[in-house]
Amino acid sequence: MIRKATRADRPRISEVRLAVRENQLSAASVSKVETTADWIFENATFWVWEEAGAVQGFAVADPRDGTIFGLFIHPDYEGRGLGRALLPRACEDLRAAGFAAATLTTGPGTRAERFYRENGWEETGRKDDGEIIFRKPL
Repeated sequence: MIRKATRADRPRISEVRLAVRENQLSAASVSKVETTADWIFENATFWVWEEAGAVQGFAVADPRDGTIFGLFIHPDYEGRGLGRALLPRACEDLRAAGFAAATLTTGPGTRAERFYRENGWEETGRKDDGEIIFRKPL
C-alpha cells in the first residue's frame, strides 16, 4: 500500500535508508540528511510503501529546489516494483510545486543509475565527485 508517511514512520524510514547496499550515507552526510528530512516532514510529503506491517520503501521530493531527495527500498523488497510505484508520487509533488522537470543525482555504475535510465531519466552532467545528474520532464 502506498500512503503518505506520518511522523510515526520516521524511525522505519531511517532504518530503510540505512539498510541500503548502495548509496550509503557517510558520517558527514547524516546530519545534512536529517536536517533536510526535518524540513520535508514539516513542509512536504514522504511517500511510503507499507507491506507486512512496516514501511519497506519511500520516495520523497524537495519542492524547494525541484529535486528527488530520495528513493530507497529495503533490500528485502528490491526488485518488486516498489520504486516504479513510489517515484511518480514524488515527481507529482514537484509538478504541483510548479516545476516542469525533476532532477536527482546518483552514483555511476549503480543499480540506481540503471533504474533511472530505464525509466526515462536523462543524464545532463556530472558533479565534481562523479555523481550523475539526471533530469526528467514532469
